[in-house]
Amino acid sequence: MKVADINQLKISALLPSPKGVALALLEACRREDANISQIAKLIQTDPALSGRLIQRANATNLATRSITSVLDAVSRVGLTVVKQLAMGFSLIDQYQKGPCKQFDYQEFWSHSLLMAIAMQELGKTTRISSPDELFACGLMARIGCLALATIYPDKYAELIGKLTPGTLLIELEQQSLQTDHNELTAAMLLNFGVPGIYVEAAYFHETPSESDFSEGSRPYQIVHLLYLAKQIADFGLAKESEQNNRISELILLGGKIGLDTEAFGTFIDQVMQEWQSWGKMLKLSGVEPPPPFHKMMNASAPRQENVNDSSSLRILLVEDDPTSLVLVEGLLSNILGHTVFTASNGQQALSLSMEVLPHVVITDWLMPVMSGLELTRSLRATEWGQNLYIIMLTSIEDEEEIITAFDAGVDDYVTKPINIRAFRARLRAAWHYRKLQESWERDREQLKRFAAELAVTNRKLKHYALTDVLTELPNRRAGMESLSEAWSIASRTDQLMAVMLIDIDHFKRINDNYGHAIGDKVLQEVASSIRNIARKGDTFCRMGGEEFLVVCHNGNTDAKSAVLFAERLRQHVKEQKINIDDIQIQTSISIGVALKEAGMKSEDHLVNAADKALYAAKNAGRNKVFLALENKLINCNATH
Repeated sequence: MKVADINQLKISALLPSPKGVALALLEACRREDANISQIAKLIQTDPALSGRLIQRANATNLATRSITSVLDAVSRVGLTVVKQLAMGFSLIDQYQKGPCKQFDYQEFWSHSLLMAIAMQELGKTTRISSPDELFACGLMARIGCLALATIYPDKYAELIGKLTPGTLLIELEQQSLQTDHNELTAAMLLNFGVPGIYVEAAYFHETPSESDFSEGSRPYQIVHLLYLAKQIADFGLAKESEQNNRISELILLGGKIGLDTEAFGTFIDQVMQEWQSWGKMLKLSGVEPPPPFHKMMNASAPRQENVNDSSSLRILLVEDDPTSLVLVEGLLSNILGHTVFTASNGQQALSLSMEVLPHVVITDWLMPVMSGLELTRSLRATEWGQNLYIIMLTSIEDEEEIITAFDAGVDDYVTKPINIRAFRARLRAAWHYRKLQESWERDREQLKRFAAELAVTNRKLKHYALTDVLTELPNRRAGMESLSEAWSIASRTDQLMAVMLIDIDHFKRINDNYGHAIGDKVLQEVASSIRNIARKGDTFCRMGGEEFLVVCHNGNTDAKSAVLFAERLRQHVKEQKINIDDIQIQTSISIGVALKEAGMKSEDHLVNAADKALYAAKNAGRNKVFLALENKLINCNATH
């Protein structure tokens, strides 16, 4: 990862930076003696920041009680995320406009906010990381663009003006400025103290394939989530004509995270709803959500004309004059070979159209009860009516009247008296549109089915990738991810957590005496026992061989409850008789327990402590529970 040297570029004084309470907050968080109470008091001096932070905390709060105080919000979100959010909100307030004429500041922040919301919702769906941390990551992922517009307003305006379809902004930046927005983003985020895993994701989010992260690793997943969040933000801010072109790629990306078309559509709508809510709170313009995703999925195909083929169409003819009705119906059915249904006014036609579902509606303009224009507007107001091809019959050739007809939703018009050659040409255009519509619908249905299959396949692959085949418990990788998440939450919220390492005693002897097939059965039975005794909120996994890991992260794990739980597990396995064919096997387990303590720097230290306790249990004769606490190894069965 290439990171710009801010000092070498001599731009540190020009970079966008937070002010006021946000700046004081950053400085306070750098002090080792800073605590949550002091930080909360500082935030309370800024009512706007206080309100936004409480709103942010409630956005992902799973508890039934709403968060109403800044202190609770800081405890819920954690100091690291509070610092990032304060920085982001401060920059939004300060840089709603600026000196770079070509840079759309409002669009930049609308896009950044949409990325933040998308990351938040992706965090809830995938559980790869805290939604609050992902929100902050998405909000600041493209801050380098704002920095370049701030530092080099004239040069950057000129550079943006050179952008053409197919030209990459980052290439123009490198050519003109010898740096780019991703390099500058990474440098700024590192300077602000953002965790490295999010800095790397921001740097590679436009081209995640260049990151070289190990497939399936947490950095790999986060950078691909950020890539998807950017695609969602690009989609949300695109013009309506461009949004349809982006839908297919979005659906496939949704399938890769296990969401079929329907679920992904619901997900996108939720993101857009949140985006609008946050946009109002932050007073941003340009936050205008697109129509519901399922409507866009089922939208009409683009209309094209000038094709020479024709075929039978299902046509609804609406004409109040009996003579004209007979003439036009004969022309359509007898000469042109179409299937024709007739109605004498717009109201009758509206009712009949829902029964026969025509491909084309040909309607007179001036009719009693409901005119052709009123019928057109009524049809276009329905979802299925969006796909109809509507031709207006009229003796009026006034330009303003014709414009009114097209504004109402008419696709074409034919003047009376009808010229057969012109009429045939109009119907060829209608036929072509219908064929295009059928192809469009067929392609969309195929895409939906493919996305659904992809979603199911990816959910299965994820399950297999995180599941031990033999015991059906989560595997080592899943256990490590759960441990990392639990450590992050416990560190952020000051909650207690513990881990247990479990080893089946003398398992090699079982394999040697009875064979590996029997050994596998014993592993399955012990795993089933562990699963049956499990407490709500704890995570079990098979680490490999005969060793298991338990992550206790239910928020109320102290030394006593952890040891009592471990002892209950030990007793249950000891008393269990495992019957396999004619063989009865009785085994036992040794358990090492460790609690998260103040001096531990990472989850690895916690697991190492549990590992030492496990070895102590085995060295003490096995079938024991040992606790690692304050650099001591305590035999919890000493009184037994």
